[in-house]
Parts: sequence; C-alpha cells; structure tokens
Amino acid sequence: MLVNLNSILPKARRGKYAVGAFNINNLEIAQAIIDAAVELKSPVILQTSEGAINYAGMDYLAMIAHVAAESSNVPVVFHLDHGKNYDLVMTAINSGLYSSVMYDGSHHPLKENIKLTKQIVKAAHKKEMTVEAELGRIFGKEDNVSVEEKEVAFTDPREAAEFVEETGCDALAVSIGTAHGANKFKRKPKLDIKRLEAIKKKVKVPLVLHGASAVSKIALTRLHKQCKRMKDCGRLEDAIGVPDGQTKKAIAAGISKINVDTDLRIAFTVAVRETLLNDHNVFDPRKIIGPARDLMTKTVKDKMKLLGCAGKG
Repeated sequence: MLVNLNSILPKARRGKYAVGAFNINNLEIAQAIIDAAVELKSPVILQTSEGAINYAGMDYLAMIAHVAAESSNVPVVFHLDHGKNYDLVMTAINSGLYSSVMYDGSHHPLKENIKLTKQIVKAAHKKEMTVEAELGRIFGKEDNVSVEEKEVAFTDPREAAEFVEETGCDALAVSIGTAHGANKFKRKPKLDIKRLEAIKKKVKVPLVLHGASAVSKIALTRLHKQCKRMKDCGRLEDAIGVPDGQTKKAIAAGISKINVDTDLRIAFTVAVRETLLNDHNVFDPRKIIGPARDLMTKTVKDKMKLLGCAGKG
C-alpha cells in the first residue's frame, strides 16, 4: 500500500527503530527491496535520486514503485531522494506520482534554505505529500550529490529547531559525520552521537541519516575474489562504510529513517561479477541479473533486521 512518511516515521521515532530507504534504478532493484519488505513484514521507502530519474525516467520508475506498493501488504513510501534542484522537486510534486519528496537546500544560507523549503512544504502538503528537508552538509559524492571536505557542516541543534518550526517539514536529514558514496572515511568512522541527541531534544519531527551504508567487508571480499586474474583489484579497494554498531547508536539516539544505496550497488556488482566468472556461456540477461536481485534481497533483509523495522509493517 502506498503511504507517506507520516504514516511510518512517527511510529519509528516512538518505537526507537528506523525505516530503511532504498534507492531504485530499475525493476530488479525494486523487486529485491519489496520482496525483502514483504517477507519481513517491514515498512519500506523506495527512493529515486535525480541520477536515477535521468537514467530511467520519472514516469518509468514511478510505475514500478506504484505496482510494487499496490501488490504488497506492507506500507510503501515512494520518495524523491536528495532533490537539490528546486524545479525538479516542484515537478515531482505537481506530477502526483510521489507520496513524499526531499528538498535539499543545505547548500544555501539558512534563511534561503528556510524560504525555499517552506515553499516546497506548502506545495507538497496541498497534495498530501510529506517533505524531508536537510540542514547541515554531508561529505561525499553519489549521483548528483557532491560535497567536498572543506564544505562539510554539521547540523546545529538550535538552527535545527528554528528550521523545523519555520518550514513545517515532516522529517529532517542531519549531518553528524556520515558520508555519501563508498569511500566514506579517511580515518576510523565515528558519528557525533551527542550532537544527534541534542538535535532530537530540540526537534519534534523524525530525523534522517544519509550516507549510512555499511560497505560490508564480506561483500568486498567476494568482490575482490580472483581480482588479480580479472585485473580489477582497484575496484572499491579503499571503500569503508558506517559500522553496524554506530548505526545502532544513531537509531537509539533518535534516527528514524536511514538511507541505503551503496550497499545495494555493491551487492549487485558482486552477484553479476560472480555469475560471469562462474559461467562463461551465460548471455541471458535474466540469468545474469537474477542472482543480483537475490543478493540485493538478502542485503535489504539484513539491513531491515539491523534497523529494527522488521515486523513493524
């Protein structure tokens, strides 16, 4: 069933668990996510980034998401992820295809971010869509999102309270030390949990964590198998993600929605690579991509169990 963020995130905030938000780019990724959600009876958020829209088209992805939601017996949010382009976010709202959108105005000064986010909220709420906003800047590169280390800004708790009050947003993405992409850290990962706790005390809407993929060492080991023969040992050789322990601490401190993209990309690549390595005769796309769908389903299930949303749908 198709719902918006307000149908699932306030419950997560009260229950001290987080709902997984997974990016989709094609049919198989969406199927993998929904299969996991249905099996574990978990609420779930299907997201499309600006990059995904450029790749597959808003209408195509929306049809996939709507069929997935209508054919499942769990709450499914169809969400525009990281809309930095104001006009694109308004297009998504006016299309009526989404049940929720994110506007990321974090690259603007605070007053401008408030002004533009408030306009987005007004337009979205008229169509019963929810709005996730962002305050603070998160390091890393992924799709159309790019923030250099010198541009990183952690979320200020007092500004967060003002921002939510002024904009009326339904959820707030915060910057506490995570990063977009696979190469998240140059040193030992450590999230600013005290800052997160302070934000939660001042902000009454659910909080969101971007850039939180774990980048599993087990998955990387599988990815690098026979890499010398394949001459691709450099693929993700420096990748490092957010440890599960840090993710659990963030949820306990107030995070209600966690975005996952990199972990699905890695799972997809691992399965396709293994299939082609193990069967030199395969050329049927279904037999190449099918194993990738299966591994992504397992990856999503593992993530849902970690976030505590399994059985909450």
